[in-house]
Amino acid sequence: MGTMLYSRGVFINQCYDELNLRSPDLVRDVHRAYVKAGAEVLETNSFGANRVKLATFGLAAQTRELNRRAAELAREAADQGHDVLVAGAVGPLGVRLEPFGPTSAEEARAIFREQMEGLREGGADLFILETFGDLHEIGQAIAAAREVDPAMPVIAQMTIGVDGLTPYGATPEDVARALDRLGADVVGLNCSVGPQTILDAIEKMAPLTRKKLSAQPNAGMPRDVGGRSMYMASPEYMASYARHLVQAGAKVVGGCCGTTPDHIHAMCEGVRPLSPRFARTGAPVAHVEDGKPPVLREGRRTPDVAAVPLAERSRWGAKLAAGTFVTSVEIVPPRGVDATRMLADVAQLKRAGVDAVNVPDGPRAQSRMGALLTSLLIEQRVGIETVTHYACRDRNLLGMLSDLLGASAVGLRNLLLITGDPPKMGPYPSATAVFDIDAIGLTNLVSNLNHGRDPGDNAIGAPTRFVIGVGVNPAPIDLEHELKRFAWKVEAGAEFAVTQPVFDPAQLETFLRRTEGARVPIVAGIWPLVSVRNAEFLANEVPGVSVPEEVIGRMRAAGEKSKEHAVAEGIAIAREMLDRVRGAVQGVQVSAPFGKVELALEVFRDSLDPASASAGATNAAVPA
Repeated sequence: MGTMLYSRGVFINQCYDELNLRSPDLVRDVHRAYVKAGAEVLETNSFGANRVKLATFGLAAQTRELNRRAAELAREAADQGHDVLVAGAVGPLGVRLEPFGPTSAEEARAIFREQMEGLREGGADLFILETFGDLHEIGQAIAAAREVDPAMPVIAQMTIGVDGLTPYGATPEDVARALDRLGADVVGLNCSVGPQTILDAIEKMAPLTRKKLSAQPNAGMPRDVGGRSMYMASPEYMASYARHLVQAGAKVVGGCCGTTPDHIHAMCEGVRPLSPRFARTGAPVAHVEDGKPPVLREGRRTPDVAAVPLAERSRWGAKLAAGTFVTSVEIVPPRGVDATRMLADVAQLKRAGVDAVNVPDGPRAQSRMGALLTSLLIEQRVGIETVTHYACRDRNLLGMLSDLLGASAVGLRNLLLITGDPPKMGPYPSATAVFDIDAIGLTNLVSNLNHGRDPGDNAIGAPTRFVIGVGVNPAPIDLEHELKRFAWKVEAGAEFAVTQPVFDPAQLETFLRRTEGARVPIVAGIWPLVSVRNAEFLANEVPGVSVPEEVIGRMRAAGEKSKEHAVAEGIAIAREMLDRVRGAVQGVQVSAPFGKVELALEVFRDSLDPASASAGATNAAVPA
């Protein structure tokens, strides 16, 4: 459908699903062309017609109507053929589900259900779930289909790459077992690759399921021709592979991207003489228990590897595991390539006895030296551990996975996982933010790596040895929401949390009471103010920071005397915060405002142990 609409002048920046209402004749004519070519099943023009994707076009409120109309148009064309069925097409939501995204399984199922109800009302005979990359997500779609109408057949199709794997690393064998277990009536593959790769995968799936198999490859791989993506496989080529697919056990064959009515006509003629045989069956793949329907026995593809004990991952982790009070200072990476001053400041912190240095990752969307390489530079040159902030803003899931594997290989151990400030806060507001996953999803990702698994549940060999930290705001606008997110982070695998700067100990104490018994070690953020303008900036322009009027008033009064009085008052307030929270938390992170580490050390005055600076410092950044 998309190929034909594009060929008729509908550009890809438009919502193709909206054409069901805006240009129904165009959609109906495309359906009729496929019926005339010999198609026995028409897919509705509704692949992206779910509430999430439609919202980007301002059409979420029309979800049900667009899907109902999509099915009606296909039904009108189907009725002009002979025994032509209408398949309600449903694609993935376009957002990540938990544990790597904010959308819960229940929310996803409800979104799918809304779309499918519209398709059923419009006259769809069956549902076709296609181009899914995540087995967890397609499982929710299958469940939604059963809730809408248990009697409607469901075709469930995953997509694979040229390597024969889904985007999450599942093999064709994994797909066959999982879709069988999830209860689809027909299981198969579509899109992304041409017929040869799909054929290879179908041959692997056939022995593992008694369900009917489906195959809808693209018309070859796209090539750039004059700035347009063209699918080069001829109708004759597709027809020859359609025969091979039927001979391999496929009962439903068709085409995806690039497949025109000419391709379908050739495929129909090519398979007409064939009588599809039953799929090969080997060892039993189902188990009947207590009279229940067959359930495929399938566990996790990659068994958990025991995580390295927290105390053995890093000195920071050892102190957290022992319940020892930890100290850290947050420094600012350089704007350019000269790290001389930063390294000198960090060496000063090491001599003073600070346990670790916190390295932020583009705070407030500022462009500075990257946190991972800055941390490596510090550990190699100075020999003090770092707590590396790692943000979701600038990388997709694949980039994060690559970064984290590399960080583990070079010996970085302590991470603070954050979502990251949006680019509009910084000097490059037009920069593109990625936010492929949020901090909760990132915590799940790192926890999996610590158990020897990647996001696709594939083994990575030896597990990573990260100490997993997360951010938390004890003084949010919506405390209940923050408590819920914190609980999810802990559930995902967080092992310590660093708070936003604390200027009101009572707020922190309230937060600690609300999380009693269900939290990890808390490291309180401390910020020594340097002026009333600094206090007002934090209060009004830094998300998640709450500065009481009393503190602002103290800074204003001190500033009226002199700058020196203001700095001294800021340090005094920070020391008061440290004294107040010391007994309630397991550590503090003191910021070095404007890179002035001497101010941070003044907050720690008489409370650090310089002798600890050299203890165990010789094994910094050593891969294990």
